[in-house]
Amino acid sequence: MPRLPPLVRLGFAVRRGFGRFTPDPFVVAVGMTLVTLLAGALAVGDGGLVRAVRLWSAAGGLWSLLAFAGQMALMLTLGTALAAAPPVRRGLEALARLAPGPRRLVGLVAFVSCTLCLFNWSLGLVCGAMFARTAGDEARRRGLPLHYPLLCAAGYAGMMVWHGGLSGTAPLKATTLADLTEVLGPELAARVGPIGLTGSLLGGLNLAVTIGLWLLAPLVFMALTPAAGADPDPHPAPSGHVPDAMPPETGPEAHAPSDTSGLDRLERSPLVVWALALPAAAALVFAVGDTAGAAIDLNAINLALWVLALVLHGRPDAFVRACDAGARASAGILLLFPLYGGIMGVMKGTGLAAALAGLFAAADPRVFTTLTFVSAGVLNLFVPSGGGQWAVQGPIVMSAALERGVDPTHAMLAIAYGDQWTNMLQPFWAVPLLAITGVRARDIIGYCTLWMFAGGLWIAACLLLASL
Repeated sequence: MPRLPPLVRLGFAVRRGFGRFTPDPFVVAVGMTLVTLLAGALAVGDGGLVRAVRLWSAAGGLWSLLAFAGQMALMLTLGTALAAAPPVRRGLEALARLAPGPRRLVGLVAFVSCTLCLFNWSLGLVCGAMFARTAGDEARRRGLPLHYPLLCAAGYAGMMVWHGGLSGTAPLKATTLADLTEVLGPELAARVGPIGLTGSLLGGLNLAVTIGLWLLAPLVFMALTPAAGADPDPHPAPSGHVPDAMPPETGPEAHAPSDTSGLDRLERSPLVVWALALPAAAALVFAVGDTAGAAIDLNAINLALWVLALVLHGRPDAFVRACDAGARASAGILLLFPLYGGIMGVMKGTGLAAALAGLFAAADPRVFTTLTFVSAGVLNLFVPSGGGQWAVQGPIVMSAALERGVDPTHAMLAIAYGDQWTNMLQPFWAVPLLAITGVRARDIIGYCTLWMFAGGLWIAACLLLASL
């Protein structure tokens, strides 16, 4: 076997190390729940455990993410159905065939994931996972000796880029005084003032950070990919993966009818598809038009997925069969999201979140944004929501930034970068990808950690340079 480059050998080492010690995301969520309850009890003092459990189980805790969980489960179901549509499946396969070898295939997956996440984080999360799975199947068909979990980790890479794109929560929520007041309160919001997108998303700092990450991700994952024949454990995509999750029989031409009764013909009729697709498409146009495209939310994404999947399958029976695989894969979302809702409830209600948020609030102005970025990364492990983190950390950081003469735009972006940075360690967001690709968290966490450190160094360097 040829001598391997240092980064490839490091990839092998973390792959084996994390594979031994990383439990299932559900076990991680249970462990974090217990730690948070105990920490919350200690923070409160007498009667703290009772209060922590009440906060955990209240409407603002355990059940606070039910609507979001439903949206994500529906997105996974519809995204899987869309990927199973014959035109989309052929398009993904054609895109995967553009890469001549393992390294370029891995780099292409990372590039596609980051590009899609810059448009919309949810689109990048689901479609990046679907493309990673398709690329794995293409590698297996062509006999490319490629470690499939590395492809899946590359498909998740965009979740460390998204907040600098068009769906970044904090930048979009800071553009109007009303939205700022909702988070910061009237007095602090008036002092900060609205932050336009030209100064945040299109400003020099964000362009440097985000474009740098966008270009760095493919390079990092390509560098982690060994040359053909050099991987002692290539771990190809499972041969039965495509039929199980993206059944080829979902096309209109499959499953010839066993009888021709009127009811059977209705269940296969394209008229049923268009009866729903036309008003749904009109509703989508109205929703996007009413906001001038500036607030494309999860509901709009789901409606778009629904319309596209319906039309591309062409028949209601084919569409329903394609949705079945995605619906079965949604169990992880429905089980984990309430647990993280409970963790967030305890963190906020006991003051732990505010304490973490203000950990470096008294820092020197020259390192203020860099340390804010680090504290936001830590907080993201317990409050895995861009909006939730902005609500908790925003008032503390923005007030401290004004007191120290730090640019409020840079302080806000530091929070956003920290929120996206530790997504690579946060199983909350990886659940949809794990369901779509069929890998385990322990299979990808080592690669994600290496990408997190590489990207984190770039972000920290940009923040430090901007503070000089």
